[in-house]
Amino acid sequence: MLHQKYPEIAIEGDNFAPGGYRLQLAQFVGVAKMAVIVMVLASINLFQNVGQPTPSWWVWMLENKLYACMMTFFLCNAVETQLISTGAFEISLNDMPLWSKLESGRIPQPAELFQIIDNHIRMRGSGGGIGGDAFTSGFIKDEL
Repeated sequence: MLHQKYPEIAIEGDNFAPGGYRLQLAQFVGVAKMAVIVMVLASINLFQNVGQPTPSWWVWMLENKLYACMMTFFLCNAVETQLISTGAFEISLNDMPLWSKLESGRIPQPAELFQIIDNHIRMRGSGGGIGGDAFTSGFIKDEL
């Protein structure tokens, strides 16, 4: 929709890195997920190796390898996704921030975004001394 109204604007997307412990925790969950899948596929009973009684859920996983591996994979992926998701959605034009979902808590409606862009273009055009096209270095950045 934006590209139809403003074909000169370059649109780029990028990931917004989560801060703090969340990225490390997501990486740990990913490694643990792969370790569990390998142990299930290789029929490794870690509990026997450390001298503990085998829990019934681990016996079930070893008996139902395909279902257990798929369930482990998808559940861990859901946890990893939630840990690294920031919900960031930042819009800039000519390196000037126009909208921030992190600050506003929501994504702009299309009409609202068009009005903000039009106002920015009008301000740049009447700014005096700012030569050239308003879109020469403009972009919209979507950070997930």
